[in-house]
Amino acid sequence: MTGQLAEAAPAATAGRRFPRLVVGGRDLTVQAAFVTLIVLLAATAALTSDTFLSQANLTNLLKQMVTTGLLAFGMLVVILTGGIDLSVGSVVAFSGIVTAGLVPGIPIPLAMAVGVASGIGFGMVNGTLVARFGLAPFVVTLAALTTIRGLAFVYSEVPIAPDDPAFFALGSAMAGPLPVSTLIMLTVFLAGGIFLTRTPAGRSIVAIGGNAETVRLAGIDVRRHVILAYTISGACAGLAGVILASRVGIAQPSVGVAFELDAIAACVIGGASLAGGRGSTRATFGGVLVLVLINNLLNLYGVQSFWQQVLKGLIIIAVILVQRTNRVRP
Repeated sequence: MTGQLAEAAPAATAGRRFPRLVVGGRDLTVQAAFVTLIVLLAATAALTSDTFLSQANLTNLLKQMVTTGLLAFGMLVVILTGGIDLSVGSVVAFSGIVTAGLVPGIPIPLAMAVGVASGIGFGMVNGTLVARFGLAPFVVTLAALTTIRGLAFVYSEVPIAPDDPAFFALGSAMAGPLPVSTLIMLTVFLAGGIFLTRTPAGRSIVAIGGNAETVRLAGIDVRRHVILAYTISGACAGLAGVILASRVGIAQPSVGVAFELDAIAACVIGGASLAGGRGSTRATFGGVLVLVLINNLLNLYGVQSFWQQVLKGLIIIAVILVQRTNRVRP
């Protein structure tokens, strides 16, 4: 029965990677829209800014997209189940500052592993509260957002800046023209796409968002897969926090505020349904590219950061309205 569900139920969701939009009587995919939008943003930036195509700016852009990309993938997995994870920004702060705090006393790889493990632990707790106790994902992760942020300040009220050069390697090392951290993010997306579309567990996660009761009747443990989804989100947030701390060279308990907005925005721009059951890694990665290009362009123009937050909020609303219009259109 599990094999039948893995082949049948998710085929109507995960297999449909890009929801279709109807514009002027012609069908256009979100994939084509992404390519057009990304090209337009890049062309606009290249034509209006002398620094956009510089090696320093492009390298910085590739590094900056790592945090948003990792959080967006983890958020996508949770959204596919019909849930949400508002705690990812706080997990970024906690994992980063714990890693930085442990560096002087233990080997750096072990300290980083502890940072990622803390994210995994928080994700498991969130998933357990949602799946085992039937609590609303919004309420659980909102409470976790506050709790984990508080724990980060309990651990250290002041920023921690390790002086070991090896601590900066993960966030600053290059592999040819690409940062190592970017390659890590791309690997997560590639492996995540295979997981969601080619494995029974991944397909079950997608199917849960479509109809959890059908998945349960098919003999699949819904609770276990929901916990897995939140654990993946926590792991991605923990990894993002470790890489971010390594890249900037300092960990702060206040970092990561509103990071969850970026992750949700990337998923929504990529066509993921907040009701669950629809979304893809490729489209979400496209959403990450769009957000990063917009942020980079606004930074080059000297636009204040709070206007960037306004724009992200408007983008989320606009995309949801487009999705809703597409669903009700005959």
